[in-house]
Amino acid sequence: MFFPMVPMSAPPSFTALAQAVNQPKIGFDSQNPPPQAVLDSCVHCGFCLNTCPSYRVIGKETDSPRGRIYLMNGINQGQASLDATTIQHFDSCLGCLACVSACPSGVQYDQLISATRPQVERNHDRPFGDRLLRGIIFNLFPYPWRLRLLLPLLWVYQNCGLQKLVQATGLLSRFFPRLAAMESILPRVTAASFRDNYPTEISAQGEKRYRVGIILGCVQRLFFSPVNEATVRVLTANGCEVVIPQSQGCCAALPAHQGQTDQAEAIARQMIDSFANTEVDYIIINAAGCGHTLKEYHHILADDAEYLPKAQAFVSKVRDINEFLMEIGLNQTLHPVTEELTPVVYQDACHLIHGQKISLQPRQLIAQIPHLQLREPLDAALCCGSAGVYNMLQPAVAEELGQQKVNNLCQTGAQLIISANPGCSLQIQKHLGKQGQNLGVIHPIQLLDLSLRGEKLTGL
Repeated sequence: MFFPMVPMSAPPSFTALAQAVNQPKIGFDSQNPPPQAVLDSCVHCGFCLNTCPSYRVIGKETDSPRGRIYLMNGINQGQASLDATTIQHFDSCLGCLACVSACPSGVQYDQLISATRPQVERNHDRPFGDRLLRGIIFNLFPYPWRLRLLLPLLWVYQNCGLQKLVQATGLLSRFFPRLAAMESILPRVTAASFRDNYPTEISAQGEKRYRVGIILGCVQRLFFSPVNEATVRVLTANGCEVVIPQSQGCCAALPAHQGQTDQAEAIARQMIDSFANTEVDYIIINAAGCGHTLKEYHHILADDAEYLPKAQAFVSKVRDINEFLMEIGLNQTLHPVTEELTPVVYQDACHLIHGQKISLQPRQLIAQIPHLQLREPLDAALCCGSAGVYNMLQPAVAEELGQQKVNNLCQTGAQLIISANPGCSLQIQKHLGKQGQNLGVIHPIQLLDLSLRGEKLTGL
């Protein structure tokens, strides 16, 4: 190896040493870098480009899956560095996995971006404002009891006129666009948000067919509790004894998707432990993004020799609620939820259609409800821009995607939008409001619950 000679009379200055220390890191570190074999499997055909939401909005090759793979490979080969220039292209990825569905070579891009993001978090010092916002998100959202402490303040903010004033002035959007993006999708705080009194076990109605556990979620538990309540009613009506461990917390989706490895692992272990002695046949989740992460626990805990077997056993039991109900079959009569034929549209959540390969099952369930006419939107598999916390971290791209998604849904002429993920629902509701549309948004399990009980939809 050649070492350049430095004359003794001209030692490097302190400034030069400081600059050398602050140089961006060349290459990835040795802790689980993107697998070279997966990088090499990309033949750069470009089939992924039109399916990639960030590429369609930004229009740069480096903001496409193919472009990011080029960057990852360059860093892996020591030809590029993890600096602000390369990291912005990794941050622009929504993680929607549409490219995985479209790739004719079977490139596991999800493995690549999942390996890259922890590298970014370990090896790149983000600007202060970015660190502050991410710190708020990852120290608040995955912990339901912390969120619960804020509920009274949020209720006052929404009901005393302050929210309308903040939005009318536009000052938050002008000076703090990311906080404005977070505020714009804030769900309504209702009386149901303060309830957390689920029993640990709920008996099946009629003959018991299965014993299942339910995951309540974090945001879902507080702001979408009617979805959880409907899930329990539908399961028990179809012969399932329901178990709800009180020690369960977040599913780990938010930290896992953003490279917060240690936090994601700790949360995953807690979830596994909470179901350890429940003797359930299946573990049911009703939020698409959460379900995808729950089914990835064996990857999240791959380096944990103690928990890997537990994670594999846990994953084998996880089912999305739509997936589970189509597996076991409904054993109750479904009644109309509208008086006449009503057009509805189902919105595919990315981590359901691309991550879990579940698209047909929700449509099959909806089709069993009398008087509902299911319509299909253009670009059904295009991300809505929510993508976990993406619409808070990358609000400009998320805005355009949200607008496109709502345009496509409304053009179907549907009177109701059906969405199986809370983040998607909030994003869609936001852009419906911005476009002056008054369509309702409902979870498919809520429709089934109304149908089973013979109740009608209101507000159509």
